[in-house]
Amino acid sequence: MSKDAVNTAAVASHTDATRAPADAGDAGYSKDLKARHINMIAIGGAIGTGLFLGAGGRLHNAGPALALAYLVCGVFAFFVVRALGELVLYRPSSGSFVSYAREFLGEKGAYVAGWMYFLNWSTTGIADITAIALYTHYWSFFTSIPQWVLALIALAVVLAVNLISVKIFGEMEFWFAIIKVATLVAFMFVGIFLLATRHEVDGRTPGLGVITDNGGIFPHGLMPVVLVMQGVIFAYAALELVGVAAGETAEPEKIVPRAVNSIMWRVGLFYVGSVVLLATLLPGSVYSGDESPFVTVLSKIGVQGAGDVMNLVVLTAAMSSLNSGLYSTGRILRSMAMAGSAPKFTARMNRSQVPYGGILLTCAVCVIGVGLNYFVPSQAFEIVLNVASLGIVSTWVIIMVCHLVFVRRARAGHLTRPSFRLPGSPVTEIATIAFLLVCLGLMWNDPEVGRKTLLLIPVIAALLVGGWFALRRRIEQAANQELTDLTK
Repeated sequence: MSKDAVNTAAVASHTDATRAPADAGDAGYSKDLKARHINMIAIGGAIGTGLFLGAGGRLHNAGPALALAYLVCGVFAFFVVRALGELVLYRPSSGSFVSYAREFLGEKGAYVAGWMYFLNWSTTGIADITAIALYTHYWSFFTSIPQWVLALIALAVVLAVNLISVKIFGEMEFWFAIIKVATLVAFMFVGIFLLATRHEVDGRTPGLGVITDNGGIFPHGLMPVVLVMQGVIFAYAALELVGVAAGETAEPEKIVPRAVNSIMWRVGLFYVGSVVLLATLLPGSVYSGDESPFVTVLSKIGVQGAGDVMNLVVLTAAMSSLNSGLYSTGRILRSMAMAGSAPKFTARMNRSQVPYGGILLTCAVCVIGVGLNYFVPSQAFEIVLNVASLGIVSTWVIIMVCHLVFVRRARAGHLTRPSFRLPGSPVTEIATIAFLLVCLGLMWNDPEVGRKTLLLIPVIAALLVGGWFALRRRIEQAANQELTDLTK
């Protein structure tokens, strides 16, 4: 609903001016997600293949300063989630930032936010099923099975889980997160033991000497660290899932602050801590983008089966990401459909109170990904991952813009901010938006993939404009209907 419609409804119904408008897309959910589910969804969003697999190549390029890059990007990622957390406590909604964009930026803002998020997760879903197929091929038992068949099986399994109930989704994410956390904790214990006992790793004694003897913290200078940030920021993608999941929990005011606040120390412990450990065990030049850095270390000390274990973990991380993508887009598309900006069938829910229409639409796009795995199996992952990056940045920027407007209205006395707040507003939001745009701009330095991705922005913008003009009448009708319902 637009700003004017909300204000008109508030006057007509003689309600308090500070009352938040409801999102029609929030009706019908089961509220079955528990505190442990939300906490683990927060962890799962913060830990993924960006750490388990991507850290190796980044350590090779940036050296030990990668820890600093993870810390800086982690702080800005925390600001985004903290801002979203405040909006959630103001008004919990399964439509999450799309619902807030509708309230604070109008229908056009919600339309852009929703479809860019769909672009993000539908293309990420293609990357996930591609990754799952590639990771499964690691084991010789599966090498004879075509990559596209494995991708299709993975999609079918996760689709089935999502359609059963939100409780099953929560349980699946809970155990996925447990596996990832347990693996990281186990590795950190091994790393600390190696440091404490001065046990040689690949003929070197671990410690700060590994860093100082191999070029220091910035072995290749500052620029590689700056350039790697555009990849690091995407490692934190999916943190906004906490806001979507909050719409299906009974006590968001208790659960969300704990989950959001815990993200910062998890980033410090798991990302920064593990990268520091990796840097003190082996020089950055030993790590590679073709292998998990954890496997590199464990193989150097003679641990048998390390590759199998880590491959299982990154497979779990990819399954978790696909699971989350289907879940979140289903809820976002339902919120959009109720406002007229998404196909009507995406508003449908099954008997288990799951918005199956939106989930099936995302799956339909992922099936295109199965086709990519058939026609260009070697390029499928890289193609879609860079398109997804545009959706990630736009989503986080929209969250911060919504929060800026939210705070402005609170200062004008139109609404009341909850006690759980993003500190330092408006400086925090502006700094975060600037940082995200700079990270996006850094993609221009990669002529092979990044530059081509940025050149897609005018194409996506044209599609969004064309879609808006095609849908604007239906959106206006939906807004008028919602206004009528509010004033009855």
